[in-house]
Amino acid sequence: MREYLLVLFVAAGVTYVMASLARRLAFRYNAVALVRVRDVHTKPVPYFGGVAMLAGVAAALIVATHLPWLGRYELVQRDAWVILAGCAVICVVGVVDDLFELGAAAKLSGEVLAAGIVVLNGVKFYWIPFPDRIIALDNIASIALAVFVILFCTNAVNLMDGLDGLAAGVVAIGAASYFVYAYLLSFEQDLVRATTSSLITVALVGICLGFLPHNVHKARMFMGDSGALLLGFLLATSVISLTGQLDPSRLNLNTGSPWAAYLPLLLPFAVIALPFIDLVSAYTRRTLAGKLWFEADKQHLHHRMLQLGHSHAGAVALLWLWAAVISFGMVGLGIVNATWPAYATGAGVVLAIVLTWWPRWRSRISHA
Repeated sequence: MREYLLVLFVAAGVTYVMASLARRLAFRYNAVALVRVRDVHTKPVPYFGGVAMLAGVAAALIVATHLPWLGRYELVQRDAWVILAGCAVICVVGVVDDLFELGAAAKLSGEVLAAGIVVLNGVKFYWIPFPDRIIALDNIASIALAVFVILFCTNAVNLMDGLDGLAAGVVAIGAASYFVYAYLLSFEQDLVRATTSSLITVALVGICLGFLPHNVHKARMFMGDSGALLLGFLLATSVISLTGQLDPSRLNLNTGSPWAAYLPLLLPFAVIALPFIDLVSAYTRRTLAGKLWFEADKQHLHHRMLQLGHSHAGAVALLWLWAAVISFGMVGLGIVNATWPAYATGAGVVLAIVLTWWPRWRSRISHA
């Protein structure tokens, strides 16, 4: 755990320091978020948070590959460098978009290029794990599924980046929950595939924590597409490294939990639950309205929280709560052989529902 904590602190520290430099660069090159109709900020805010995050990831992975435990695995080192190369490409795509507003086709092409780098170098799905069987994938299906997951996660996180601190907080919570599970497998059972995932997720948590002081309301800078795409990319590769490459028959959790066998399949959905819901609902909503899926609107989850009467900071905190209840609730149900995780998760869901609708209920009570 000490090595993981060192990786986290390096990622957070470098990201925090580099964010100030990236902010200056954004002003210098006019990479600034102007106020648009669908936005909630009221004055121009600089981008390039993703540049600082990329520096944090690079520093964390370089340190990790030289540590006694994390650095001893050739597979982990190879995957780390491959993922870092993909991160650099996806961040450059985001930087160019922040500067010149790329079209959807051009941005998608850059995302496919970044996905191709990691997938063609072995970071892909080899099978889909089920509790009672494993569905093996041929090479074409393996590549196609991995590219789809990467594109899905990158764009889902990008859509969620609509309020100060929202995307970074939600991703940090999801990655932290996934790290708990990956750490259990990598350290206690010495599974190398899980070690790659645990390394990526702890670095991901670190860069989110390092960036949040610059990004919470009222934000001094935005992560921009360079940051949102990077976070989604890292989240996707960590999921692929574990769920798509680890043979469930090798797991020996000994938790006694009835959910343990389903955890490798269900946890990825829990980790990206809010971005998943936001992206699917946006695609459905825009399709039914006869619009293209990438046409912006003000009906995302964070917009709906504001429409219910929540403040900017309150809406962000509430969505953080939902992310924590879903992701950590799933981990607790899967690895703890007791009833209290179910009660705690249920209580968390009830609390989140009450807090979500409280402004509307309070308004109706006051006008009754």
